[in-house]
Amino acid sequence: MVHHGSSRWGLAAAAAAIWCGSFACLHLFWALGGSFGLASSAGRGLAAGRPASFVIFGLYGAALLLVIGIALIAVTQRPQAVRRLRRAASALLAVVGVGLVLRGLALEVLLATNADGLRKNVSPLETHWSLILWNPWFAVGGALFIATAIRASRSAFLSGPSQ
Repeated sequence: MVHHGSSRWGLAAAAAAIWCGSFACLHLFWALGGSFGLASSAGRGLAAGRPASFVIFGLYGAALLLVIGIALIAVTQRPQAVRRLRRAASALLAVVGVGLVLRGLALEVLLATNADGLRKNVSPLETHWSLILWNPWFAVGGALFIATAIRASRSAFLSGPSQ
């Protein structure tokens, strides 16, 4: 819950920040050479070859975006932040949240139904872990972003005009 004069974060915001932080740590682990789980996420080819562009943009880049996500979540939880900034952060979280939910659900359906023979291009390991872990993980993260944005928007609305 967001309260003026309080540093308490809402449950969705705290969970969203933990989601971002844990995923950022995993990407840093992979970027620094860790391999556990990477093949099931990115595929055996990328996990084994680790081209520089994949490490820089796919792993370090994703970690950076996730840290930016934490910063956006933090802005939505700061009552003293400029209202326009809180609204912009909330809107961005909502848009990214919808994208994450759609990504998780769409890939889940496409892989589960083997739409257009998709599984012939995805290893059984990737398919298995995408269906039981990665796609639901993205959908849950997106839902947390959306819940954080809604809660922050309601809080801003209820707090009345400021800044």
